[in-house]
Amino acid sequence: MGETLHSLGIYWPKLIAQMVNFGIVLFILWKFAYRPVLAMLEQRRQRVAEAMANAEKAKAELAKADADRKEILSKADQEANRLIEEARAAAAHVREQETQKAITEAAQIIAKAQQAAALEKERMLAELKREIGHLVVQTTGRVTGKVLTPGDQQRLAEETTRQLAA
Repeated sequence: MGETLHSLGIYWPKLIAQMVNFGIVLFILWKFAYRPVLAMLEQRRQRVAEAMANAEKAKAELAKADADRKEILSKADQEANRLIEEARAAAAHVREQETQKAITEAAQIIAKAQQAAALEKERMLAELKREIGHLVVQTTGRVTGKVLTPGDQQRLAEETTRQLAA
């Protein structure tokens, strides 16, 4: 076997020396190159895992915030609708009050106008009766050709007023 190895160019002392050199290089690479690289890769894997966990956490928080926002908007919408309905009801109430007030005022104005018209009518009738009484007295005086005394004038005016009232 020794000669076969010799014929292949393998010498035991050189092979052992190369194996020792390879072991030393392997140990040095392992100690100073592979371990730091592996440690760095592990740290990077952990950071990626943390980033993924943080992304999931942020996504959950965003979904919760979105749900909260929708709930707040829904409550605000309900509150706004309630306020609008209250405002409409208040406006309808005020409109009804103002309408009733206007109707009452119109009725008062009509009543005052009717009273004023009745008073004016009574005043005009009284004036008309006086005027008719005076005309009757004058006409009677001219027709009879005599001068009527104040008593006759009074009697004729009262009689004319009674006939007009009936």
